[in-house]
Amino acid sequence: MFDYLFSPIKINKLEIKNRIAYPALGLMYSLDSKLNDKYYNFFKERAKGGAGIITVGPVGVDYLGSGFAILSLANDDAIPSFKKLTDIIRGEGASPWIQLFHAGAYTHPILINGEDPIAPSPVYSSYSKATPKEMSIEQIAEVQNAFADTAKRAVEAGFDGVEIIASAGYLVTQFLSPLKNKREDQYGGSFENRARFPKELFTLVRKNLGKDFPLTVRMAGNDFVTGSNTDAETPEIAQLYEQSGVDAINVTGGWHESKVPQLPMDLPRSGYAYLAYNIKKVVSVPVFASNRISCPDMAEKILRDGAADLVNLGRVLIADPDWPKKAQQGKSDEIRPCVACSQGCTDQVFSGMPVFCIGNPQVGLEEERKIIKTSSPKKIMIIGAGVAGLEAAVTATEIGHSVTVYEKDSKIGGQIWIAGAPPHKYELLEFARYYKAMIKKHKIKVVLNSTVNIETIKTDNPDCIILAQGAKPVTPPIKGIDEPNVISSWEVLKKDPLLGQNVAIIGGGSVGLETAAFVAAKGTITPEILHFLFQYNAEPVERLKELIFKGTSKLTVFEMLPKAGKDVGKSTKWILFSNLRRYGVRIHTSTKVVSIKNGAITYEKDSKSITEKYDTIITALGSESVNNLQKEIEILDIPHISAGDCITPGKLNNAIHGGYLAAMEIDKLTKK
Repeated sequence: MFDYLFSPIKINKLEIKNRIAYPALGLMYSLDSKLNDKYYNFFKERAKGGAGIITVGPVGVDYLGSGFAILSLANDDAIPSFKKLTDIIRGEGASPWIQLFHAGAYTHPILINGEDPIAPSPVYSSYSKATPKEMSIEQIAEVQNAFADTAKRAVEAGFDGVEIIASAGYLVTQFLSPLKNKREDQYGGSFENRARFPKELFTLVRKNLGKDFPLTVRMAGNDFVTGSNTDAETPEIAQLYEQSGVDAINVTGGWHESKVPQLPMDLPRSGYAYLAYNIKKVVSVPVFASNRISCPDMAEKILRDGAADLVNLGRVLIADPDWPKKAQQGKSDEIRPCVACSQGCTDQVFSGMPVFCIGNPQVGLEEERKIIKTSSPKKIMIIGAGVAGLEAAVTATEIGHSVTVYEKDSKIGGQIWIAGAPPHKYELLEFARYYKAMIKKHKIKVVLNSTVNIETIKTDNPDCIILAQGAKPVTPPIKGIDEPNVISSWEVLKKDPLLGQNVAIIGGGSVGLETAAFVAAKGTITPEILHFLFQYNAEPVERLKELIFKGTSKLTVFEMLPKAGKDVGKSTKWILFSNLRRYGVRIHTSTKVVSIKNGAITYEKDSKSITEKYDTIITALGSESVNNLQKEIEILDIPHISAGDCITPGKLNNAIHGGYLAAMEIDKLTKK
């Protein structure tokens, strides 16, 4: 089925068992630059899952380039701990690789105890919020030698291959970029001069590795930063790398400071595969494709189309390390999805916190949350088939219990259908696909259209109950809130009703803003229609832009706080707000809605009272827990536990992780 994906390939003289690579991704599992059990357990699971290459990294080559939060192999003392890791990875059947790292101007001063980072030129970095010191000729040589020396240690530590990071806006790309490299010596100015640093670096590394040891580079296919290198220049850079001794080229998107999304679900699946092909057509070494390659069919198509020779599955293998095995066994539906939310991975790293996954409760806790089969199977009733209830059902079944799920609606998923309604959030619906597959796999009994009451519980007579009834939207105490043209955001996202031309949304948190994005997109043209009109030059480009971003409703959002989107993730907030601006959505902050009368909203802002007329008014002011069976179950004296929003409304990870942990408590609850 996946003839290309699971075929072997050689990089230099090393044969890799398949075309799947786990790339280097920051995990933040230590703040002392050292490996620990969390790293060992994490990488063991990824290697066990069937990937051909497992890349450890980023791994710093010196202190100023990485600081205390990045793993380091900058001295010989670290070799034994990395040797232990390579043995673990190789022992599980994967090839261990390492990515060598230097951030240059991207090193935040906090990570290096307040020192100034170093870079080709003293150009302010909007990413690190610092102006680096210009590297002297001596410092350039020191850094190049640090890479070469660390590469030698990597061989001693048992790695099969070494990758140099030259992407995302880090040091190597800073030398190559005319935007960041303003030097007037032999390392600046012309392309030949700007390319001198990486050319010398790779030559030194190759000398320390020997001619037969695999050496690769992770490069930007397009910096996506105005004034820097585009995909018109990057093929020449790739050719330089090949000429400098690189055995394969790992192509990703752009820089961290790019205003083009690199990772979130706004980026279409495999959206940057074209960048890999742009490099592949000018080099003779294997090329990796990266970014948002989510499903096996897509990975196979990239290889079959000749766009790349290998595929990177980064966050995808965080979400489900068994992705390769499941794909090879024809069980793609059972792959736990990566929905590209960035909440547990990118947002965590940017906040200096350890990586987890909203959809996989075991990530970063592989040993602590390992499923152990029960010696005392129980009959379990789960009330609610939202993600909390579904995760509890799957986990409890895997532990060995007999589970029945009751759901009041006609389908499983609960609020996932609401959360996945906005045009850029469709990936969230993959959770419904996953849980359907797991229900089928485990033969879990699900009773739909069933409102559970005390008689249902008595009839079922379970040994334990997991309450996962979820939440409902809050009705705010605003005069006139019950008028006929006022509806909740939940109703809008779930039923997609006809709305008026002039629409107001009360509430500027994540739900209100996502609802605004959903409503603003109503009436705009689809990507397929855009492709058709563009293909036949049917409309000028400016008209096409208007058709993309001008829908059938004008939107105004009212938020009481000084800033909207307080609960939106760090790495995705700027994307959401930029999209809302493109759609022309007005956002009033520090604004209190006082009343609604005949479609007119009266609100207070800057000590003024203003009244405006709207055709439709949408409320998005939060939710409240539903847990109406708790007291009755307590009277029956049945062991029980609650999970998800029925405890307190939270984010998706609170529901999924809560369901998992509730199932893990069953044995303890039912122990006599």
